[in-house]
Amino acid sequence: MVSLTHYLLLSAVLFSLGLTAVLVRRNAILILVGIELMLNAANLNFVAFWRFGPAPDQLAGLMFVLFAIGVAAAEAAVGLALIIAVYRHYQTTDIDRIADLKG
Repeated sequence: MVSLTHYLLLSAVLFSLGLTAVLVRRNAILILVGIELMLNAANLNFVAFWRFGPAPDQLAGLMFVLFAIGVAAAEAAVGLALIIAVYRHYQTTDIDRIADLKG
């Protein structure tokens, strides 16, 4: 039997992998992938708490997940559009090389 603890541990591992990807990588696309991993970890938490909550027959947890997936898709589309625009200007997706965007 899989318990809530198993889901929470899996979610913590996913979140840690995403956070590591965001902090370690210098490629903007891989940073977006890390952010998506962290959002998926949050979605897994929503579903796990909904499933093991007091009223799993209500669809409140799934509605949170659907909204979170919608926001994540919009974030990915806008982020990818920004990365494409930066790439067209600087010919790189390396975060260290495009530091002169400041100011």
